[in-house]
Amino acid sequence: MDNVKLVEKLHSQKAKLYDEIAKVIIGQKDIVERLFISLLCKGHILLEGVPGLAKTLLIKTLSDVMDLSFNRIQFTPDLMPSDITGTDIIEDNAETGKREFKFFQGPVFANIILADEINRTPPKTQAALLEAMQEHKVTTGGKTYTLEEPFFVLATQNPIEQEGTYPLPEAQLDRFMFNVFIRYPSASEEMDIVKSTTGASEVTLNKIIKRKELLEFQELVRNVPVADNVIEYAVNIVGKTRPMSENAPQFTRDWLDWGAGPRASMFLVLGAKARAVLDGRTTPDISDVKSLVKPVLRHRIITNFNAEADGIKTDDVLDKLIAD
Repeated sequence: MDNVKLVEKLHSQKAKLYDEIAKVIIGQKDIVERLFISLLCKGHILLEGVPGLAKTLLIKTLSDVMDLSFNRIQFTPDLMPSDITGTDIIEDNAETGKREFKFFQGPVFANIILADEINRTPPKTQAALLEAMQEHKVTTGGKTYTLEEPFFVLATQNPIEQEGTYPLPEAQLDRFMFNVFIRYPSASEEMDIVKSTTGASEVTLNKIIKRKELLEFQELVRNVPVADNVIEYAVNIVGKTRPMSENAPQFTRDWLDWGAGPRASMFLVLGAKARAVLDGRTTPDISDVKSLVKPVLRHRIITNFNAEADGIKTDDVLDKLIAD
């Protein structure tokens, strides 16, 4: 199938996918789009929101309508790396009569992983998941095991409770394509949520996109052509986040200690490609890049004391960059 037909197919499948998810998830259309864009780009998402906003239900619903395997890992202070990746266990071999090690896969061996409250576990365990995210492989007992594609991680953080947590360092935050904030629903959405969750009816979800189709769509995104002016815009806006850069505006020098690296430019362009094909277009434009500036950059720039004193948040700086 040629690229144009694949774009048309993905665009039509998107509407069906969103309608199916809407049977369970009320509102949150922007979050659903971010999830799907990241999945198409083979990226991962860090999702922040207070408890009770259906973060777990959202990602479970996505896996159900796409016919993908799903595992949830609850991160706790006593979680060990082997609890995620799997472990070698001694077993008796019935044929030889000898005892030998057999590898039992951990919960990371699934297409979609929900890493719940990733900042509640020590850095050593965080690193085990982040290595799998980066390499799509797990190494244990001197052997390497390849994770089945597609492999997508959605990690959550609770922005309220920070006591006894292990914040992700900047180098590890950079592994996530998007940092997305999930907001409270509107009053009308909350009424619909209450009605749908307090009744006796059960929702049956249909499989909209098969695993093989998703792999085709991921390949399609990589093959989408991008005009030089779109790439130039992405590179320039990332460059403007770096206080030492010649092109940095004064507010960047005043409010930021560190800017984003080249991976941000890459994710902006890749995300713009996915957004364009989801919209039925064969190439992205600058508006696609602009729409993704916040989720791509907000966890890659570091505000300083001056910003805190002026009451400036990360998103305030990014709003000014978009408008600049």
